[in-house]
Order: sequence, then C-alpha cells, then structure tokens
Amino acid sequence: MNQKIKQGLAIVTAAALAFGLASVSTATAANKTYYIAYQGPLSGGEASTGIDEQNAVKYAAKLFMAKNKGITIKVVSVDDQGDPAVASTVAPGIGNNKNILGVVGPAYSGATIASLPYYKKGGLVLISPSATRVSLTDPASPDFGGPVFHRVVGKDDLQGPALAKYATQGVANAKVFIFDDQSAYAVPLAGFVTGGLKKVSGASVVGTDSVPNTTTDFAPTIAKIKTSGATVVIYTGYYSQAAIFIKQLRDSGSTAIFAGGDGVFNQEFPKLAGNAAEGSRITGVGGLAGISPKLEADFKKQMGVSSGVYSVESYDAANILLEGIKAGKTTRAAMLKWVKAYSGKSVSGNTIKFDKNGDISYGLFAGFTTKDGVLVNTGIIK
Repeated sequence: MNQKIKQGLAIVTAAALAFGLASVSTATAANKTYYIAYQGPLSGGEASTGIDEQNAVKYAAKLFMAKNKGITIKVVSVDDQGDPAVASTVAPGIGNNKNILGVVGPAYSGATIASLPYYKKGGLVLISPSATRVSLTDPASPDFGGPVFHRVVGKDDLQGPALAKYATQGVANAKVFIFDDQSAYAVPLAGFVTGGLKKVSGASVVGTDSVPNTTTDFAPTIAKIKTSGATVVIYTGYYSQAAIFIKQLRDSGSTAIFAGGDGVFNQEFPKLAGNAAEGSRITGVGGLAGISPKLEADFKKQMGVSSGVYSVESYDAANILLEGIKAGKTTRAAMLKWVKAYSGKSVSGNTIKFDKNGDISYGLFAGFTTKDGVLVNTGIIK
C-alpha cells in the first residue's frame, strides 16, 4: 500500500476516535456540540498552506463560541496532503459521518475532484477557500462539483490573465516560457496564462514544458529555457517544487524573471528558496493583516502565529457554516440549502453570494513580489 494512503487512513481513524464520529450525535440538548471539518494538506510538502487555512477556520470557531455561549464547535482535521490519492482515502469516512455539517475545503483542485463522489453521495456541502480549477463549477465537465461544491476564491480563468499581465509587467517584447507540474490545478492554469499573454502587447510564448510534481532535477527544463531565449519564466505548480526549481535556475546563470500562480503563493517559498527567490512575481490573495490590522493582531494573540495564505477566504468560508449553525441549520440538507441561498459580507467587505454553480460574484488577485526574503503585496492586478 502507498505510504501516503496508509497515512491518510491513519488520519481518518484518528479523527474518528478523537471525536467519536460513529456515535456522537450532531447536537444534543445538553451541550449543543456541532462539527465542521477542514480539508487540506496538513502534512507533507504543501502543509504550510493547509495549516494557514485551518488556523483561520479554528480562529473563526473561537470567535463564534465566544459570542455564542453554550455552543461548542469542533473542527475536524482532514489531512489529504494536497494529493488526490490520499484525498480518496480520507473523504469516504467524512462523507459517511452525518455529524459533520460542512467542510471548509478541500484546499486543492485535484484533491477536490477525488473527494467529490463521496461528498456528493453524503450531501455534504463544501466551501473551498482555494480550489481554483475552472471545471469544478462547469456543469458540462465531469469535474463539476454541484450541488455540494462552492468556493470563495476566483477561478483560474481570471487568475491566468492576471498572472500573464503581472509576470510581464515592464518587460518589453517579453519572451515567455511556461511550464506546469502535470497536476489538475497547474495544467489548465497554464492554458489560461497562455490565453492571457495574447492580450499582452509584444509578449510571445517561446517555449513550454510539463514535468511530474515529483521532479527534483530541472536541468532538462532549464536547458529548454536557455535555448528559447526566454526573459520571463512562468510556473503554474506549487511552492515546494518552485523553490527547488528557482535555485537551479539561478545557479544556471539565468536572470529571467520568475513568476508563479497562487500555488506558489506561500511565505514558505522565499524561505525555502533563499536569495534565489528575490524578485519573483506571484499571484495570490492577502492575509487578514491587509484587511484589518486589528483583526490580525487578535488573530496572532489567539492563535500564536500570524495569519497566512488564504486566511481571509478560510475565515469567510468557516463563518458561512457557523452562521448556518446559529440559524439552526443543523442537518446536512438544511446547511446545503443555507449555503446556496447565502448572502453576506466577507471580512474584506465584498458581498458573498454564490451563483447556481457555486462561484462567488468576485475574484480578484493581487500581485506579490519577494523582497528581503518575504512576499510583499504590490496591489490588485487590474
């Protein structure tokens, strides 16, 4: 058995034991305890993203319980490592446990696709803070997540053009090399980047590549980049692999601008890549600090760490479920109906309202650049 799958099964078993999921009622008159879940990568190479998101969910639950005495919220941790193979082993147990009223997540698109059959079967509503693959909300696609899937983040048909514009900003007649990690997220995003580049004056695609997400030696790709004469390199995979790549690219002597999508958007990227990451251009979304310094200060006080990647979206998603519990939507059917009809304010001030396919009405992406070892927000990409 694959080691990751073994770990996934162990996680589900541990969660079941910890919360008594097979026997605990959804809520009792005595303690009014309710369960929601967070699903994302909580271990492995992508764990930083999942931990950031889960922290925001737990923070939202803390604030809710402080205002609603007598109601206890338990956040069930579902670690899929961002891996579809692991997701398919952890999702069945969560889907079958009717005590869990809703899930914030899954975080990644591939893991979402692998989990959907089990959540659809169980009628379990999902609100993802970060799964951006367009097909998840496309009724014509086999990946379609309806009726249970929703997201509080923009889709890649918006991110791709934004990334294309940001990566080439200030570069005359940009020669762009695009490559992906063959994942369910990266491949279509690369396509939307390509489409976006057609609208960038003077830009051209001079080469492409596609490598497995387990790649550690990027010499063949770097050779293609050098041969192509690229002045901009755009990678649509995730931060842990991007850090390895950028080190090797800089060691090769290349000075091409490096850019990546929100899969690379994580403060771990510059930490792992060191000086090689300086000047990188990444699309993503800001943390709570960019929304409310006061809220960020409280977050840090209560959680012991700063907010991070997709904390705004995770906080919003959790609050939708928590407001549903407060409104008495304590069955899966009632919670699903609540989410579909939901209209409320994001912590960012935007109005959250889902369309019939599960998308929100907004989805802006900001640009970030690495400066002195930290990703710094340079503003919304327009």
